[in-house]
Amino acid sequence: MADSRTAAAASAGATPLIRVEGLHKSFGDLEVLKGIDLTVLPGEVVTMIGASGSGKSTLLRCLNLLERPDRGQVWFRDQDLTADRCDVNALREHIGMVFQGFNLFNNMDVLDNCTLAPVTLKKMSKAEAEQVALGHLSSVGLEEFAHANVSRLSGGQKQRVAIARALCMNPEIMLFDEPTSALDPEIVGEVLEVMRGLADDGMTMVVVTHEMDFARTVSDRVVFMDQGVICEEGDPEKIFGAPEHERTREFLARYLED
Repeated sequence: MADSRTAAAASAGATPLIRVEGLHKSFGDLEVLKGIDLTVLPGEVVTMIGASGSGKSTLLRCLNLLERPDRGQVWFRDQDLTADRCDVNALREHIGMVFQGFNLFNNMDVLDNCTLAPVTLKKMSKAEAEQVALGHLSSVGLEEFAHANVSRLSGGQKQRVAIARALCMNPEIMLFDEPTSALDPEIVGEVLEVMRGLADDGMTMVVVTHEMDFARTVSDRVVFMDQGVICEEGDPEKIFGAPEHERTREFLARYLED
């Protein structure tokens, strides 16, 4: 499936949906990103792997300027998000984001969580937004929980609501920041299954993850980061089967041992 998505992106002209050039980011004296270059094609699934602290989540958050880089550019649909004249909030409406901590509103039911942004930002009618939301809740297997109190849901259900909520804005790309890291092991699979379905449907995705099986079987391209730089990137067969960089081999050797 990944090969067919890559071929489709190439046949469409392979103009990157996201392009990152020379990205640097520091927090105080700690330099977290050290000159990152990256492209993401329409319909492509890119996973970012690496040890904790390697800069993966910071890079992901720079893609929609939740973290503003110190130097470098982030281009989305050929618009420089880092430019002073850029309406970042308008462009963010096309970039879905799913966090490891769900970030749902506990004082709202599931349906209201999903309809808030479309009604507020896209000016949808409440009835239209609810129809769209119910469709996405159905696609993640939660339509019957539309009026449930969010606080009563399991972690896996909350994350699936978060995915449905992001989809309600009809994004062109979905960013996932370790979406299963806060979940109990037995319910990780239900979230990964939803993400596999999105990939099969052609959604452009950038996923920071420690789920190596997902990276190996769903990705079009795997990016391995270490100490703020991209050490190596390529298709899963290359990265998992014949990594070139010593640091990549060391990281994957520990994964295979585990």
